[in-house]
Amino acid sequence: MTEHVTPHFHNQPGLPEVRVGAKEFMCVGALPPFDHPHIFIVMGADNDAICPYCSTHYVYDEHLHGGSEPAECAFHPEPASRAA
Repeated sequence: MTEHVTPHFHNQPGLPEVRVGAKEFMCVGALPPFDHPHIFIVMGADNDAICPYCSTHYVYDEHLHGGSEPAECAFHPEPASRAA
């Protein structure tokens, strides 16, 4: 079964903006264990958004195809283990 995975991004480096290739994503703030509650952000018709929790400014860039610039700001959480 194919699962849809929502992209997750962080701003561990403390950049003034993070460019992302998705208009719907989760902001985690910083890397664990210093992350904040994972906030779902939807840009809608806009091309940028600010996380209401950590104030990271995200800017949409369609050329990134789901990734981020810098690439290190993409966060890949460990998949939840499944009970057999």
